Amino acid sequence: MLSEPRSGLLAAWGNALLAGLVSPDEAALAIVGEDAVHRVDGLPGEEEPVALTLALGRLRALGVSGFRVALPVPGHPLGLSGPPEFNARALDAQEAVIAFGALYGLVPEVSERGPEGDLHIEVVWRCLPVREAPPADVPSLGEAERELAEALRDATALLSRLDVAGSGPMAEAAVDAYRARVERSREVLAPGYPPRAVRVLELAQRVGLLISVAYGNEHGGAVSSSQIAARAEALRPVERVARRAQVAAYNACVEERERERWIRGAP
Repeated sequence: MLSEPRSGLLAAWGNALLAGLVSPDEAALAIVGEDAVHRVDGLPGEEEPVALTLALGRLRALGVSGFRVALPVPGHPLGLSGPPEFNARALDAQEAVIAFGALYGLVPEVSERGPEGDLHIEVVWRCLPVREAPPADVPSLGEAERELAEALRDATALLSRLDVAGSGPMAEAAVDAYRARVERSREVLAPGYPPRAVRVLELAQRVGLLISVAYGNEHGGAVSSSQIAARAEALRPVERVARRAQVAAYNACVEERERERWIRGAP
């Protein structure tokens, strides 16, 4: 949960590019991040994988006006709309980007290249057709914020009840990662996102921090296999809320644009 998904970066900076707030090079640089290279395979009219900047331009020419995020896991197809082939690939990756304005979706395939000690990450985004349908189980920003406030209280109480200590190397590393993410949250969401979306993503990261501490801490009271299983079962709904909030935050630009369009067209 503390590590932002590649699909979130692509959607956030792709939306900023489509809104004219950043250049293609700026968007591509932010999306690639610490990876070596990103390419897009399966674009209409392209027989080979193409560079990310070219792919974003081609998608805009094909009619794409926004990007949404999906973060599905087994039993929870969060953000997906079909068809089955796309859903299966997205579920395998546990993330995907779904275009708005044209029926395309992108699923990342991540691989390591190079010799041991000098590995680098390459990402190929598979472009596939998607179904025109409402995304599954995506909350509004307001709903996500309310759910997160409750989840944060529940997770704190739960960890206290399970005697999960908030100390040790694992917990300290999680806290350091969280603080770094807080500082970068506005950059992660890219220009053009409303302050509420930034706030929701930051709160989702706080919940993710508690989940990370709970799963990684080995010095609490839940030391038997049955107690560890009980801990995981209790945290599962909290983790679900945090993932829903992430999707709501990343999708905020598209949802806001759609709401404004509906208001302008309303009688």
